Amino acid sequence: MNGKDVARSLVSGGTATVALLLVVVFGIVFAINPSFAEPGSLFAFVKKAAPLVVLAAGQYLVIVSGEFDLSVGSLVGAQVVIAAKLIDGEESMTVPVLLLMVGFGLVVGLVNGLVTTLLKVPSFITTLGMMLVLYGAIRLWTGGAPTGALTETFRQAGRGGFDVAGTQVPWALFVMVAVGSAVVVLMRSPFGRTLLAVGDNPVSASFSGIRVALVRTTAFVLSGFLATVAAVLIAGYAGVTAQVGTGLEFTAITAVVLGGVALGGGAGYVTAAMGGGLLLEALFTLFNQLGLPSTARPAVQGVIIIAAVALSATQLTGLRRRRGAGTPVAPAAPAEAPG
Repeated sequence: MNGKDVARSLVSGGTATVALLLVVVFGIVFAINPSFAEPGSLFAFVKKAAPLVVLAAGQYLVIVSGEFDLSVGSLVGAQVVIAAKLIDGEESMTVPVLLLMVGFGLVVGLVNGLVTTLLKVPSFITTLGMMLVLYGAIRLWTGGAPTGALTETFRQAGRGGFDVAGTQVPWALFVMVAVGSAVVVLMRSPFGRTLLAVGDNPVSASFSGIRVALVRTTAFVLSGFLATVAAVLIAGYAGVTAQVGTGLEFTAITAVVLGGVALGGGAGYVTAAMGGGLLLEALFTLFNQLGLPSTARPAVQGVIIIAAVALSATQLTGLRRRRGAGTPVAPAAPAEAPG
């Protein structure tokens, strides 16, 4: 990938718009609270935003393939509760439990993918069911009150870092960059182009020899893995609570939509989706600075989703009218493999 490709990906597909909005929102936050511009406050923001940004990357992969994953919030909550209960403060259990979490996340993603693609159950229903299964099973297992404790080693990824000139640079920043870079590379690979083709038109993709079921199942598996990464980050930052992960699935979808990714699949850039996660968290920070209640968050997410879907529908209607009128319309280029 050369410099021209990188530049094109950063100014296409909504990334430039998200970046501009981030500058505006942070400018307002800095004006209200100048101390927020200090490195310590900015890095604390990164620690808080990192789980959502990672989740947005995973949700992007599923959405761009033409599906939804509503189970990631419950999966995050289940992973954190399982980790705390199994580790229970024992340092020697940290690595085995981390490996177990990765396996569990992959299995959940695989089940979501197989039920959706092989049994032909709509992904909205499949992952909604998985969300309820995880939610109920964990509360049945713990009696509704999480127990146990996480080790300091486990929590380092979410709240730790290393000192540079007296300022702690969080590991969460490097996790975000690593995840973003990996997904950008993935989307510029043959698999990424195939994923976009499946989301754009699964029937045509199938006629072209693409194994649609395999591609979409892989997207769900990757989403489950990234939800596990987000669980490690959020557990390190916030610890273990009964509400951990609640509502994160809708927040991640909002972040992806805010990044301009088409909900129908086939179009969108992961850089924009992850930027949408940062922008959404920045908006919540602005609300806190303005003294607005946290109960306003769901309303804001709802407005964003409705507005984005309405805009997408308007654009699609206009495209169909131009095609119906015989006006030549340049086709979308899923083979661009957005990063």
